[in-house]
Amino acid sequence: MKSHRTASPSRQRGLSFIGVILIGLLAVAAFAIGGQSIPVFLEAHAIQKAITKAAREGSTVPEIRGGFDRSAAIDDISTISGKDLDVGKRGDKVVVRAKYSREIALAGPAYLVFRFDMQSE
Repeated sequence: MKSHRTASPSRQRGLSFIGVILIGLLAVAAFAIGGQSIPVFLEAHAIQKAITKAAREGSTVPEIRGGFDRSAAIDDISTISGKDLDVGKRGDKVVVRAKYSREIALAGPAYLVFRFDMQSE
């Protein structure tokens, strides 16, 4: 009779089925959160461009807010509007600042919160 030899547990290598499932769940969660986060960062980039453009082209507070609202309409910015901007001067230069936050619902009561604080150059 032949006896079959099996490798000892210390010599076996590889992932268990539970390990594969856990890695798969982590990958799905990362892709889901990343997929929801990309539009938030794209909108933040568009807001930064609109703030910089409004500060460069306007000289009064209503002109700056109106310029931002026009850029927001073109770039489909819905998170903030011109009335949410803080407009000030530093020396002879106009400085426009925007502070806002965005939430992404994850599961149940869990949220991922992005807080942005931007200003014109």
